[in-house]
Amino acid sequence: MKITTKLLVVFVLIGTGFISCKNTTEVEKEKNETVEAKETEVKSVESDAAVNVILNANLATEADLNTLGLSAEIVSQILEKRPFLDMKKLDVLLEGVNKEELYKKVFVPFNLNTTAEADFKMIPGVGDRMAHEFEEYRPYISVKQFKKEIGKYVDESEVERYLNYVFVPVELNTASDEDIKALPGVGKKMAHEFEEYRPYVNLAQFRKEIGKYVDDKELKRLERFVYLKN
Repeated sequence: MKITTKLLVVFVLIGTGFISCKNTTEVEKEKNETVEAKETEVKSVESDAAVNVILNANLATEADLNTLGLSAEIVSQILEKRPFLDMKKLDVLLEGVNKEELYKKVFVPFNLNTTAEADFKMIPGVGDRMAHEFEEYRPYISVKQFKKEIGKYVDESEVERYLNYVFVPVELNTASDEDIKALPGVGKKMAHEFEEYRPYVNLAQFRKEIGKYVDDKELKRLERFVYLKN
């Protein structure tokens, strides 16, 4: 009887150890599978983001422009003639090109408060109705307002896509840091410089101060995004 009991205990212990080892292995396997799944998901998101990048024609490098399938002559003209202060000027330059597909990859953002309603239809996926809605809520005072109003008609991802194609000009002395950084190609450092020299008394002062940091072409591009209240 004692021998039988001991054997039983041994078998139970061995069985328990085996099960414990098996469970640990399964847990590790599940963890690895979870990590791999997350990594795959992240790579997928990054890949989608790369595919959906919309270049700003005023900021894209020559190498970027060469990926668009444009002729060397057109790329050269874009680099020479920019900054484009109006998307229509770039549009004229691209005669003979498949613009419907090209504008899914490169564009010059429209001023939401001054662009003609018909011109908004140059944005891929924007038809008569949406072009009307863009115009309907003028004047826009911030990107946040644009997101709120247009978000009534399309989902968040589509609103974010639109932001590659439009901007809301900012009042130099009162605009929030968030709205300044929402301007095309204006990052944290330049937003700081915009705010550093407040209050501005006129745009000549803006040109003088910001001109310390950028060349004439870039200054001309940045000036398009700002205004001063009378």
